[in-house]
Amino acid sequence: MTIAFLTASVSRQAGGLYDAVRRLAMEESEINSSSIRVFGLEDFDCPSDLVGWRGLSVTTAAVHGPRSFGYAPQLLPALRAARPDLLHQHGLWMYPSVACRRWATRARGPYVLSPHGMLDPWALGNSAWKKQMAGWLYEHRNVRRAACLHALCEAEACAIRAYGRRNAICVIPNGIDVPASLDAQPPGWEDGGMRGAKVLLYLGRLHPKKNLLNLLRAWAAIQHGKKAARDWRLVVVGWDQNGYQAQLERAANDLSIGDTVRFPGPQFGDAKHATLCRADAFILPSLSEGLPMAVLEAWAYGLPVLMTQECNLPEGFAADAALSLGPGPASITPGLAELMEMSTSDRASMGSRGQQLVREKFAWPRIASQMRAVYEWCLGAGPKPDCLLQK
Repeated sequence: MTIAFLTASVSRQAGGLYDAVRRLAMEESEINSSSIRVFGLEDFDCPSDLVGWRGLSVTTAAVHGPRSFGYAPQLLPALRAARPDLLHQHGLWMYPSVACRRWATRARGPYVLSPHGMLDPWALGNSAWKKQMAGWLYEHRNVRRAACLHALCEAEACAIRAYGRRNAICVIPNGIDVPASLDAQPPGWEDGGMRGAKVLLYLGRLHPKKNLLNLLRAWAAIQHGKKAARDWRLVVVGWDQNGYQAQLERAANDLSIGDTVRFPGPQFGDAKHATLCRADAFILPSLSEGLPMAVLEAWAYGLPVLMTQECNLPEGFAADAALSLGPGPASITPGLAELMEMSTSDRASMGSRGQQLVREKFAWPRIASQMRAVYEWCLGAGPKPDCLLQK
């Protein structure tokens, strides 16, 4: 069985999708002896990040015109030349969707489509007119004709149904690797004013969807009103999108919390490992997520988590591995206060429960086995998998 993975980016520019797609492809190749071919759009970080795919066949196509659409005329010929039995597309709203649909029409082959949260209500409302036009031109047809739609959680499956699709849907979460060691050198962003302070970490894109302005407002309220907060620093790690970091930095200064907040930029590899090892807790106050890899990573490192219900990880609340936040500053502040009032041992116990949760439910061999069953079913080579929802 030859499976083609199709994604807009095979580098860090994909954000959380980079690890999610890469590790699934690697696990399918190593655990299930699949022939995996990966196709994506060429970008600035490809040369340095292709090494992370560790021996998999990765083909990138040069983009002509606006990157936001990603027209790559060599992508479709490369897909056809690979002659896969099944294609697995990751993400929506760009030229790879056009290439997917054209490949399927000519090859008469099935494809699995993973929206990765891109059909959730908040995501559809962001740049809504562009998505409405893209839907009319190509995306509605692409989604409608998928052999199976892949939802990361029950909430995403409901969003797909609300979008009007009646395809088969499988519910399979992202996976995560638990680090072998939590030892690391101090991160490069730690300065003299940080030593001895507890660190609340945010890790991800700097984007309005992540609700970071409200986090800063809540952080200001807790810093100005609670003595225990003076022992904490907020470290906002991530890659800037459309100049949003400058807006956040201005807000921190306007709120008089600039000395308690750090913006060290994106962290990868050993630097990311050092950052997660240095953190005492993790926060994601997002307005919309498919299933956030950053939260799974935080649990893998044994960190207690604060997150909104929109992160779509109710398992974390059920396992007492996370504190629940609302989206507004007034509902983020109580969560911050509760975290800061907990003892060190209580925070460690919460983090340990999160680590156990990812070991049991989000281990990559388990995820890859479920996805392989979906591939076989789509090709008529296996029974209906348990992860498939009833229509």
